[in-house]
Amino acid sequence: MSERTFPFLRLARALPAEISIPIRVADFHEINADFVGGEAADQASRCIDCGNPYCSWGCPLGNRIPQWLKLVKEDRIEDAATLMHETNPLPEICGRVCPQDRLCEGICTLEEDFGAVTIGAIERSVTDEAIKRGWRPPEATATTDKRVAIIGAGPAGLSAADRLARAGVQADVFDRHEEIGGLLTFGIPAFKLEKDIVRTRRRVLEDQGVKFHVGTEIGRDVAFEKLVDDYDAVFMATGAYTAVDARLPGQQRAGVVVALPFLIANARQQMGTATAADVLPDLGGKRVVVLGGGDTAMDCVRTSVRLGAERVTCVYRRDEANMPGSRKEVKNAREEGVIFRFLAQPLAIVGGDVVDGVEIAETRLVQDGDGRARCEIVESSSQTIPADIVILSFGFLASPPDWCARFGIEPDDNGRLRVGGDTRLPLQTGHPKVFAGGDNVRGADLVVRAVLDGREAARSILSQLNVVA
Repeated sequence: MSERTFPFLRLARALPAEISIPIRVADFHEINADFVGGEAADQASRCIDCGNPYCSWGCPLGNRIPQWLKLVKEDRIEDAATLMHETNPLPEICGRVCPQDRLCEGICTLEEDFGAVTIGAIERSVTDEAIKRGWRPPEATATTDKRVAIIGAGPAGLSAADRLARAGVQADVFDRHEEIGGLLTFGIPAFKLEKDIVRTRRRVLEDQGVKFHVGTEIGRDVAFEKLVDDYDAVFMATGAYTAVDARLPGQQRAGVVVALPFLIANARQQMGTATAADVLPDLGGKRVVVLGGGDTAMDCVRTSVRLGAERVTCVYRRDEANMPGSRKEVKNAREEGVIFRFLAQPLAIVGGDVVDGVEIAETRLVQDGDGRARCEIVESSSQTIPADIVILSFGFLASPPDWCARFGIEPDDNGRLRVGGDTRLPLQTGHPKVFAGGDNVRGADLVVRAVLDGREAARSILSQLNVVA
């Protein structure tokens, strides 16, 4: 093999420069910069264009990764950004928050022996640079008289708005928060996704003709009936915000907080928009225990470090290999001093009026031939971890608004909205004018899958409206 023919032999996998740990834990800025100079082109040149693009197959959006890596290698930044946007309306965001280690990079042909191509870092760097240069997504070739209302300005709603605007359809996006982004703004901490990135995407979408109505809650400020009557279609992208209740004994004690309100309060504190309802506990010098092993739990442990906690412990009932969270986030958390207690099942939150510990028991994984290994508690293994603050991060459920039932928009047994089927378009609900996607259909899931749903819902809406994309 020649190094000239195969650059991966002379160029090691590399990520953009990373802020040193003592500095990065002192604030909420992103810990990685973008690639500079020829770094993105060098890293893109490591792609061997293997003929069977596992990376594309592993991407929920089916991104044409080898093709845009080739454009980056040739320093055709704007062309690469255009190709990225053909499949992904939010590449600079997915490049930051996708678990590439479990998706595209995890199945890169080079991963096992040479290190995967740094697809995510290239994606974000190229999009950031293209937008700085004034590049914008292709404009609609023709406008229509069609109007679509989108409820929720999270990733699914933004994705749908982009695709509708490109087809010449007026997209009006309603969101109850004061800023767009949903969990991109209020759930994912700024050290993973700076909020200026979301604001920039808002400007891009507004340049495309998208209109945002923030601080507007459907059912309170605007009746859902009005949207159904006034618009040609409605897309519901309302997310999943109801916390899973583990019903742990003692969880009512002072010092026990739920993950999402904790993250939202911190985000608003950082943005200077906190209200009296956004109560953030004082973590300075405290012992914090986070229960759960997903990406939200990782956001909580890393946020706790930055808020001055003396000791942060993550308790998860399975082993590290079975964690649902991104391996990259686990690595970052470890580097920042987080302690992991794997194979540990929380039993109760102990203390008086105020929490002072979490009782846990050791677990083992039992394979019984029926899918994922189940957890089994080891007898006589209980112990107590000291804690001043306990953060519950057991996941989130969709909670459809009350008015859904009146319009034939039915949930399944888990509260997720039913869409599609033999007599419906993809992502169409029981009401012919109403479509839904993202976490309110899937349950709490990856940002990239919400982006996929927004893109595909827009496709179905355009089909119903007889608009050629």
